[in-house]
Amino acid sequence: MQTIIIVIHLMVVVALVGVVLLQRSEGGGLGIGGGSGFMTARGAANALTRTTAILAVAFFATSLTLSIIARYGEQPIDILDRVPAEDGVPADDGGAGILDELGGAPSPAEPPAETGQPTPSVPTGQ
Repeated sequence: MQTIIIVIHLMVVVALVGVVLLQRSEGGGLGIGGGSGFMTARGAANALTRTTAILAVAFFATSLTLSIIARYGEQPIDILDRVPAEDGVPADDGGAGILDELGGAPSPAEPPAETGQPTPSVPTGQ
């Protein structure tokens, strides 16, 4: 459901940007120029104004719907709810903290592979 609304929201945003760019501005506007065409300047302005208003209402409606879905939809489990606790005292599991529990079992560090070459000795300055 959320994906469908996001797609609709993005289509409305792209259409809104396009309609706003087509509107006549003080300097002439993008795409609307001259006196020829199938619509007069006044008719084009009225149609673009109405289209902008409709798209703006659709934009606000989809934005509010997405925010309501985000607020009341399924929420991820809080990290503090996963901590085993008894009477407010954390469980003692041998010194493992919350970070150890979240990351899973750490993999043991592997020793460097032996290549058969001697290890260079570093002088100690004696």
